[in-house]
Formats: sequence, C-alpha cells, structure tokens
Amino acid sequence: MTLPNTNLPELYRTMRRIRTFEERVAELYARGLSAGSMLHLSIGEEGAAAGIAAAMRPQDSFTTHHRGHGIFLARGADPGRMMAEIGGKAAGYCRGKGGSMHIADMTLGHLGANAIVGGGIPHVVGAGLSYRNLGSDAISVGFFGDGAMQQGLLYESMNMAALWNLPVLFVCINNQYGMGTRIDRATRSVEFDRRAEAFGLSAAMVDGEDVEAVMETAQRLAAGARAGQPGFMAVSCFRFFGHGRMDKSPYRTEEEETIGRKRDPVARARDALLSRGVGDHASLDALDAEIAAEMDATIDFTAAAESPAALSMFRDVYGADQPEPEPLAVRLDRILAA
Repeated sequence: MTLPNTNLPELYRTMRRIRTFEERVAELYARGLSAGSMLHLSIGEEGAAAGIAAAMRPQDSFTTHHRGHGIFLARGADPGRMMAEIGGKAAGYCRGKGGSMHIADMTLGHLGANAIVGGGIPHVVGAGLSYRNLGSDAISVGFFGDGAMQQGLLYESMNMAALWNLPVLFVCINNQYGMGTRIDRATRSVEFDRRAEAFGLSAAMVDGEDVEAVMETAQRLAAGARAGQPGFMAVSCFRFFGHGRMDKSPYRTEEEETIGRKRDPVARARDALLSRGVGDHASLDALDAEIAAEMDATIDFTAAAESPAALSMFRDVYGADQPEPEPLAVRLDRILAA
C-alpha cells in the first residue's frame, strides 16, 4: 500500500507532547510545586499550536498570550526548562522569574508571553518593521485569545501592519471563552476574518480540530506575509478546562463541556493516522508512552532544581554595565554592623 505524503505523524507527535505536558503542569500544581496558581492550560488548543508552528521557519519570531505553553513547545522549547520556569526554579527559561505567563527565549524567537490581554500584539509589528527594513525573509507571528478581539491595540496593530506591508501574521486562538464570558456574549459578530479584511489583511478562519487544515492555512498566510502581505487567521477550538486551574467553569453546562471536548484535535489526528494506515495502535501507544515518560521527567527535574537566589532578582533588570542596587536587607545589615 502506498501511504499518503503527510505531515500528520509529526503533527500528532507535537500535539501529544503538548497535551501531556499540560497534564503534567496540572499535576505540578496539585503537588504544590508551581510558582503561583494562575496556570492557564491549552488543552484542546493543540491543533492551533502544532499547525501554525509547522508553517513557521527557524528565523521567525512570535509572541504568545498567557495560555502559551503549547505554542512554545511546538516551536522547539525544552519541556524541562519550561516546567522549571513554571515551578519558579533557577533552571527555567527566565531563571524562575517569569513563571507560567511570562516565558521568553530570544534564541527560539520567542519575544515573550504576556499576561495582559493582547499585550504582546504590538511587539510583532515592531519585529515585522525591523525585518522589512533589514531585508530579512523572517515573519513575526502574534498569538492571542478571542478576548483580545475586543481590544483596540489589536486594530491599531493590524492597521499599521497593513499600511506598511509588514511581514506579520496575527493569530486569534478562539477557544470560545474570555475567562467566563462566551464569545457570542462579548461581541455581536464572530466573523473575525471580516474585521481583518477591513484593514487590508489576508484573512481566514479555520477549525482548530483539523491540524492539517490549520497548517495549510498558516502556510498560505505565512507565504503572503513574507511577500509583504500581512495576514490574520482565527483558529476555532474549545477550551477543555477552566480559565485557570482554580476555575471549575461554573458558567458552562455539563452538556456544553461534553460536546465541546469531542472537538479533540489529538484524538482526531490519531483516528486519521489509523484510518490512513500511517500508524497502528501499537506504534501510537508506544509513542504516547515515550512522551509520557519524557514529561514525567520534567516534574522530577523541577522538584530537584534549586530556587533562584534572592539577590538574583535584580539580574536582567539593569544594564550589564550598571551596578545592581543594594537590597534593603543587605543595606540594613551593613549599617547595623558599622
């Protein structure tokens, strides 16, 4: 039998790694090892992260919203360092000072996650402007949730990107809820592509349950962005759990959650692999077990990692040529010892 030429096996692997990592984040919280309680899981959104990351190139940059673990992982992040950051440990990407919502890594093009709704969107406009002026073929991708579709800075950013023909792709991950407010109660129209088209962007809406459709749409829009035609895509999915780990979703009915969780991009990709003969149950089970072991190790790594030293709080805040300020406790000890 001739197997179809497909990226689905690798897309499935990426989605399964994201799903398992997020499950371990929930475990980290339950064991009291996380730094803070506002952990926003992206379970149900794996198709958006995997599909769009597959359309990006190594030189591309991106920003994420506060539900960005999966996106960063899809772009090649080390899950151990990610988990350590979520645990507030010195081995994390930001030495434990960023936590879940402020992870960044310039070497992987991650310009930063942002806890402010839509806060990272203008950054990709600045990155796109620099790429255009430098003659680079890189693009910058701004990921945000449906809550940011009601933020004015998004429209200012889209307008500027279109006016200046910037290599930028705006990505709305529409998981149907901005905290506890369903999207159709936050806006009269959910045709987000039409809003973007009004600014002169190439726009599309795609079902996030179908990771292959997400990737194909992202490839087309990314190609346009590299040619100076900025794009916008809205990826529809369903947030499996509450806004944060402490949110039990009292605003959603049991029926709505049951129906919504059937929109599972990971399960759909697995079923597609089986039906196409690209994989079998045994090989996929083995892959799942391999990934589970990889993510189990992230918790052990985080639990064993050291917390950052108190004096490290000033590092990365001031310029390298500037003296670090003297902590109050150190100053008092010095005065009293005099």
